[in-house]
Amino acid sequence: MATRTQAREAVVSLLYAYDSGNEEITSLAPEILDEKKIKNKQQEFALSLFNGVLKKLTNVDEQVSKHLKEWDIQRIGGIERAILRLGVYELCFTSTDAPIVINEAIELAKLYGSDNAPRFINGVLDAIVKERK
Repeated sequence: MATRTQAREAVVSLLYAYDSGNEEITSLAPEILDEKKIKNKQQEFALSLFNGVLKKLTNVDEQVSKHLKEWDIQRIGGIERAILRLGVYELCFTSTDAPIVINEAIELAKLYGSDNAPRFINGVLDAIVKERK
């Protein structure tokens, strides 16, 4: 059985594919999750995150952009952007505790992002948490 970490990992790959112009990924998401052995409750969790990010994409990107110093969201690497979008969505629109969200995002950045990605993602997400308090 897949873990929530694995579900988030799959969501990042779906968001990356969507952001890369593969908009039909939304209809293929359940099949892709099945292939990655993400089923039942974890698939529901992953789909709720993926669809939630897409539904709130404008709001999520505004939050990210607000905390980028002299950067445009489109200049961020695709994987880093996907990780940030997922993290911001979870922080702003779910009840998941902030430390869990930030830790998961940092771990995903360590696995898939550039060398500076973990620190960068931590900084943006931490600033959003502080602003929301």
